[in-house]
Amino acid sequence: MTLQIRTEPLTATAFAPFGDLLDCSGDPDKIINQGLCGRYHDRATLDFADGRAGISLFKAELRSLPYTLDLLERHPLGSQAFVPMSFDPFLVIVAPDENGKPGTPRAFLTQAGQAINLHRNTWHGVLTPLSGTGLFAVIDRIGDGNNLEECWLDEPWIIS
Repeated sequence: MTLQIRTEPLTATAFAPFGDLLDCSGDPDKIINQGLCGRYHDRATLDFADGRAGISLFKAELRSLPYTLDLLERHPLGSQAFVPMSFDPFLVIVAPDENGKPGTPRAFLTQAGQAINLHRNTWHGVLTPLSGTGLFAVIDRIGDGNNLEECWLDEPWIIS
């Protein structure tokens, strides 16, 4: 039997158990820059056990659907935000923790202009851009210690 998951739209409510949705929905919190810019303030909870926040750039190879999911990872020492540097959608795969291992995964499809912040210790798939440049700004923990745990799945999931 093949394990399958269908993508679902990324919404703040559906994604809340795993992290924060970053987008410009609704009215801005404040108008700045001589009235020409809306500020959507403090949209993600950055959470680090220690170390400091850093901004890195990731350039990921494009993937396509159907996608075979065979690896999930998590970062026990810090949250991790992915901000695409284009208006192209990407696939976000997350799973609840079940006794130290990933549970049943969920797959979200972003819309143009959406970014995400994964909560600390959230199981997630690798960076999976579906079109565009694959270029992302990533805000995460910089510091000593092992901040990566990988789990290879016994049976892969097919995401469509």
